[in-house]
Amino acid sequence: MNKNCILSILILFFLVQNISAQNEYYLDHTFTQADTLRGQLRPERTCYDVHFYELDVKVDIENKSIGGRVIMNFEVLEETNRIQIDLFENMKVNSIYWPYSNKKLNYKRIHNAIFVETPTFKKGTKQAIVVEYEGKPIIANNPPWDGGFVWKKDRKGNPWIGVACEGIGASLWWPNKDHLSDEPDSMSIKVAVPDPLMCVANGNLRDKKQLKDGYTRYDWFVSYPINNYNVTVNIANYEHFADTYTSPDGSELALDYYVLPQNLAKAKKQFQQVPEMLACFENYFDKYPFWNDGFALIETPYLGMEHQSAIAYGNRYMRGYLGTMIPKDMDWDYIIIHETGHEYWGNSISCNDLAEMWIHESFTTYMEALYVECRYSYDDATRYLLTQRPFIQNDCPVVGPKDVNFEHFCGSDHYYKGAWILHTLRHAIGDDDLFFGILKSFYQEHEISNINSEDFFNYVNRKTGQNWDAFFEQYLYHPKVPRLVYRLQQVGADTHLSCRWETEATNFKMPILVGNPDNYQRIQPSSAKKIDIVLKNLDVKDFQIAEEYFYIESKMIR
Repeated sequence: MNKNCILSILILFFLVQNISAQNEYYLDHTFTQADTLRGQLRPERTCYDVHFYELDVKVDIENKSIGGRVIMNFEVLEETNRIQIDLFENMKVNSIYWPYSNKKLNYKRIHNAIFVETPTFKKGTKQAIVVEYEGKPIIANNPPWDGGFVWKKDRKGNPWIGVACEGIGASLWWPNKDHLSDEPDSMSIKVAVPDPLMCVANGNLRDKKQLKDGYTRYDWFVSYPINNYNVTVNIANYEHFADTYTSPDGSELALDYYVLPQNLAKAKKQFQQVPEMLACFENYFDKYPFWNDGFALIETPYLGMEHQSAIAYGNRYMRGYLGTMIPKDMDWDYIIIHETGHEYWGNSISCNDLAEMWIHESFTTYMEALYVECRYSYDDATRYLLTQRPFIQNDCPVVGPKDVNFEHFCGSDHYYKGAWILHTLRHAIGDDDLFFGILKSFYQEHEISNINSEDFFNYVNRKTGQNWDAFFEQYLYHPKVPRLVYRLQQVGADTHLSCRWETEATNFKMPILVGNPDNYQRIQPSSAKKIDIVLKNLDVKDFQIAEEYFYIESKMIR
């Protein structure tokens, strides 16, 4: 069979929608061929595992363009003569070649996917390809939610540039295997920028080379696995200052801050919260996960992004979220806390498919509450979470369809609802030592790795000795939350309670606290049948359900 025939069959295959990857709640949404090419792990992707990228680009600020090359080093997992890489179709590929013989390789582009015809790569061999490219990356209209390059100027008229590409993908600006399941073990990022500007990227600065054409190249190196969307460049007339965080074990973490010169004094004051925050997170989970690459905050012309070891900071040195979204009696910077939380959940522990971004966002949003609990109190943490409840929509499941590069298009429930799911799980387990032990040990056992949702479900089941599958099914795979349907009857000094859960998940059981808030009683309703409980010495009018600890609906029937 000739190559053109094979390619035609490939295209025809991709035109068939992968309906099996979608659940019933998304059947009215049209997923395109481009979505499948981007989201699915086809044989042209699973046949190889990337170990190292060397990204070497030059930034032309005047023309808002970039150009350079990427060397992809990988191990062959299955014998192949074709691999898929990704680069947005508006970016031009100048050549792709095999560096061991300088042999140019043929390729075909379908949407944002590139199918490269290679020599026969034998299983177990180490291989590489080089992609030379150039173009004008798409410009973000509303970063960081709308991905792309950000070309701005600071108040003094100096260029101020960044890139944010979570969801939309790193292939909007550099060629790579753009799938969450495959992170390189390490990465070199070399970026040439016009003098006298500075480029700050991920990891550690290893070299700075003056070029002949009025450019300086900054050579950064990431020594840990990294999500492709976390790879970043920040270009500005930066002022740099540094600090250190000392762990309880005595080891020191380098803290580096890159800010606009006019904001230096503000930054030195605002960033003082970093060591206390790192101590809180270390207590709950472990030491900052990318210790050898250091911790950095970089002032950006957009709100923020969790770029690994190079966090984008654009909160304008304000409390909360641009001055809002935290209780008025609290004083902490939302972007610092939230994006650092992602260093644990999202960057260290990563999902394999965009459909499961709750692993990144729900845990990180709950980390905000844990920070409040660490710095203030448990009651303050609960009060903070209650401010997020109005943003929950329950329009679609938290976990979306897989294999189609799913982006949440029906709200932010993978943030706020996800945090409340964890808060609910905490109180359903009813043992803080056990709950926090689960969070900490699960994190430590899966640090610097990719996981699926089931990994966490199974871990909770094993550590608690109980089956929580119906709990996770209802909260993550159905839009509605459990509804407690109940009836009350006053009998003498006591209240008689009859109740059961209404859920889509079968065999749903979850403990809940009811009665008098000064002395709640723990009961265990189920969806299978109603239960009858006598609440001693309780007047009906004093009956309450502890909805400050559980995210549920309730309905009293007469």
